[in-house]
Amino acid sequence: MALTDTATRQAKPQDKPYKLSDERGLFLLVQPSGSKLWRFKYRWQGKEKLLALGKYPDVGLAAARKLRDAAREQLAADEDPGAARKATRQAAKVAAGNTFEGVARAWWAKWKTGRTEGTADGAIRSLEIHAFPRIGAMPITAIGPVDVLELLRKIEAKGSTETLKRVRARIGEIFIYAIANGIATSNPAEGLHKAVMPHTEQRRPALRAGELRDFFVRLDAVRISQPIKLAIRLLVLTFVRPGELRCAQWPEFDLDAAIWTVPGERDRSRGLTGMKMKEQHIVPLSRQAVAVLRELQDHSPGHDLLFPNRNGQGRPISDGTINSALRAMGYQAHEVTGHGFRATATGALLELGFRPDVIDRQLAHRERKQVFAAYSHHAQFLAERTKMMQAWADYVDRLYKGADVIPFASVKRAE
Repeated sequence: MALTDTATRQAKPQDKPYKLSDERGLFLLVQPSGSKLWRFKYRWQGKEKLLALGKYPDVGLAAARKLRDAAREQLAADEDPGAARKATRQAAKVAAGNTFEGVARAWWAKWKTGRTEGTADGAIRSLEIHAFPRIGAMPITAIGPVDVLELLRKIEAKGSTETLKRVRARIGEIFIYAIANGIATSNPAEGLHKAVMPHTEQRRPALRAGELRDFFVRLDAVRISQPIKLAIRLLVLTFVRPGELRCAQWPEFDLDAAIWTVPGERDRSRGLTGMKMKEQHIVPLSRQAVAVLRELQDHSPGHDLLFPNRNGQGRPISDGTINSALRAMGYQAHEVTGHGFRATATGALLELGFRPDVIDRQLAHRERKQVFAAYSHHAQFLAERTKMMQAWADYVDRLYKGADVIPFASVKRAE
């Protein structure tokens, strides 16, 4: 006989637990304490089992019957409802333990392999500043697009476009990692670049060519190690990217032929990065650059790196060393960076009359026009670049020696 709401409500406790049966396995268990518990009795693979369906009156008779019917549907689908509930609860428990910060740090531990210490530290630090305070304690499965967008809006409000771009990308990578490891099922950061301000290329601070005279006076006077002073001179003379120089190895150089062949890839396990575009690049060396390199050889005997880290372990100086030296010289970050010498040289060489395509080739930029790219894929402009690099070094040399030179106008900013 089926239970009624009245019978359920009026059931009184007795000295021992007793059952009030409904239909199709559902019954109400009345305890001596007065509590009333819904149970569903079923058989699974020949064994009798009980499934708890809640406590009366929190779960009424009608609701208990719906839960029973759902369990019977699972049985009809050849699924044990008790085991299914246990699996669901376990998954929820795991998800609650997988906070965004916990998953992010697991991602970072793998992501940092092969990257420089500075790059790795910068990545986790940006998350510690911008992401963890807002979503770090949340289960990763509970984070939605709105949660991510809110923290990105905070960065956007500060006008930090580069930080915005990096944090958004890293959050996306963390969710991709979580999906691949069965921790999450979706990426709430996907597509959010359309909801925040577009990233615009930021111009890197650079000196005007005419300001190099004072620059060299400061460089001679500053109290930093001689190898770092030589590194800065080479950066000015070759205007390569700072990472390409600090990771340079002696076997890449032919000083007799005055050629430096920068590989597309280097040993990332040692924190060595190659070319930005992952393609080999030839740097003609001026007489002045060769002289600096020969002096530098005396400072790194028996080492394959031009600028080995003093802490050893076969790694190069950190990616912040050059900029730290520039700060020691009295320059602020908004005045000059190691990357800025590319802009300084570009402006000067344009005014000297060198062709933009030759300058671009020396800068190892991606060509801006497909027609030109198709041609220059095979053309290295080596003769023109050799002449250009020597002209630049001679100009720099005259400035360094204090000779009177015609100052250049404001330089354009190179990428």
